[in-house]
Amino acid sequence: MKPIYYFLLMMFPVFAFSQQDSTSTNTTKNKQQKKSGSSLGLGIKVGLNFTNITSASSISNSSETGYQVGLFLDPTSHSILGSRTELVYSRQAYNYATGTTTGKTYLDYIMLAQLAVINITHFVQIQIGSQIAYLVSAKTDSSKQSTGNASADALLNYYNRIDFGFSGGLEVRPFMGMLVGVRYNLSLTNLYQIPTSTSSQPPPSYIPSSSDINFKNNLLQIYVGYRF
Repeated sequence: MKPIYYFLLMMFPVFAFSQQDSTSTNTTKNKQQKKSGSSLGLGIKVGLNFTNITSASSISNSSETGYQVGLFLDPTSHSILGSRTELVYSRQAYNYATGTTTGKTYLDYIMLAQLAVINITHFVQIQIGSQIAYLVSAKTDSSKQSTGNASADALLNYYNRIDFGFSGGLEVRPFMGMLVGVRYNLSLTNLYQIPTSTSSQPPPSYIPSSSDINFKNNLLQIYVGYRF
């Protein structure tokens, strides 16, 4: 899909689910805002990523741990439905073993998530929506990394820079502005670019060389944060 389609899919939860209660009086709004934070709902979050890639038995993939740090906008809603927007820096990783080559690959993404939320009292929030991410860097600590060709060794050239998928999770707000959450992100985009037949230099052994390979990011996030 083209980037414009990704954007439209991301915005769908907002158009479909988020709403504002315009009938509340100013007095009622002020009381509710004191309980749930500012009307903008600006916040910060940090946490751990547990990542692997799907359909990757050919490279003996297993889960690795990364991290996340970001900002979110969670406007105060006076109804059960609302919206959540996040901008997150996400370090994701996976390991591999192919023949004599073993190692770990690190992928750094800037991720934009747009979620519809269901508020279950002021303390629990269910989140569902979509996320789009841009790959800013890729590196590996492979035990046999170099091919002798600088362009072939540039890992970033072998990955799709745009990653799109769906997200769902649960967030608990025990007191004050503190929050704790868990979220699962399922990617719909192939991790690797489809190789071209005109390439004069074969990729490193840990990069798939077949167009049949359909690896995708698989991400579980656990985080804590604060809503101002």
